[in-house]
Amino acid sequence: MAVLPVRILPDPVLRRKAVKVTSFDASLQKLIDDMIDTMHEQGGVGIAANQVGVLRRVVIIQLPEDEEPRVLINPEITLREGERIVEEGCLSIPGYRGRLKRSVKVHAKALDRKGKAVRIKAENDLLAQALEHEIDHLNGILYIDHLASKEDLWKIEVGEEEATPEESRESTAEVVQR
Repeated sequence: MAVLPVRILPDPVLRRKAVKVTSFDASLQKLIDDMIDTMHEQGGVGIAANQVGVLRRVVIIQLPEDEEPRVLINPEITLREGERIVEEGCLSIPGYRGRLKRSVKVHAKALDRKGKAVRIKAENDLLAQALEHEIDHLNGILYIDHLASKEDLWKIEVGEEEATPEESRESTAEVVQR
């Protein structure tokens, strides 16, 4: 197992659509293990394969309360309902947070690392947000693409996770335009 380099915007792989996984072989299992190690090392709650430069439809999500990471192969959102405003960050856009709309209720289907079908239902929580965020990655979409305006993105300082836009305003046009 290894910690892989996380691709940072404007790396073009982040804007490409990942391809469907068809083989559950040793290389897939190694990728999954490496992605888990990378997510843990970076302190994230989720990671998509294209964030480590691999265009395969693989997502890992592990919420703080989860004992084990969720491995989602070829995930698809099957239901979205409602809207809510959330704050997000991303391992591929370090130093920034944004305010955007996400769904209240999210249902998804996927395969686990062994190829067994799994279904996930999440409502008004971090899991619902993470499902949308990570599946967006697989489609070449970043959270900054959902911002209503440039003012909804702000720079944070190292160790400053809960800063508000008013507390740390900086020109964000360069990040949004990427």
